[in-house]
Amino acid sequence: MFIHQNRLQYHARPSKPDPLYARKLQELIGGQWGEMSVMLGYLFQGWNCRGPAKYRDMILDIGTEEIGHVEMLATMVARLLESSPVEAQEDAAKDSIVGAVLGGSRVEDVILAGMNPQHAIVNGGGAAPSDSNGNPWSSRYIVSSGNLLADFRFNVTAESQGRLQATRLYALTEDHGVRDLLSFLIARDTMHQNQWLAAIQELEADGLESTPCPSSFPQERELGQVAYQFMNFSEGTESAQGRWARGRAPDGRADLEYVADPKPMGEAPELGQVDPRLHGTPAKPVPAST
Repeated sequence: MFIHQNRLQYHARPSKPDPLYARKLQELIGGQWGEMSVMLGYLFQGWNCRGPAKYRDMILDIGTEEIGHVEMLATMVARLLESSPVEAQEDAAKDSIVGAVLGGSRVEDVILAGMNPQHAIVNGGGAAPSDSNGNPWSSRYIVSSGNLLADFRFNVTAESQGRLQATRLYALTEDHGVRDLLSFLIARDTMHQNQWLAAIQELEADGLESTPCPSSFPQERELGQVAYQFMNFSEGTESAQGRWARGRAPDGRADLEYVADPKPMGEAPELGQVDPRLHGTPAKPVPAST
């Protein structure tokens, strides 16, 4: 079960309202790499976990923490919206960029154009489960495969992209309160990246998974001659200088080989005809039926 405490995990109060920045901050809520994605991704990974209990407990620890991160960001967005566009116009007019864009237009019209109108029309001055352009969050953003190594590697990517976007949003505001919250979230992303990397190491040390993933598939069933070849499919040979093209493979099972001029191994793809009831275009004219 889940128990909600009335206090936030960290502070979420801006120095002043800013409806334009509220729209930007939505990316950290309902964007592809936002907190809703890691929250639900981790929760489903934990609920579906059949591995040792320590992994399930760890995944649910972080998944539950992410619920609180969504709450903090939603609170921050709502507080950034606690003024009308007209009330925000004086500060906007002081901005040289806004002033340049105005070109004689009314300040309130420019602010309204920069806002997410759904913040006012749909959400009544509150946050939404959507990204910075108003696109709704999608469950297709998350991964819960049942293979912990595959999931943990994806989680490192999610935390890396999330931290990247949070640092960019940090640079897009001078608001002390917003930066304070972002500094907390960025720090937690630092921990979570390290957490998933440590979990990957522990999975391998426990003998539960290894590279290539999934390790349970018999490697003798894959086409071994191409399993450790780096193929040069782009003009130039600079890629030959990388570690990925030479030396022992990271899994320790073979040496890597650089293939400078890869050749096709298959035949030309000539398709047969489909069922005529599907009305596809044939290779040759077909006499009209009577």
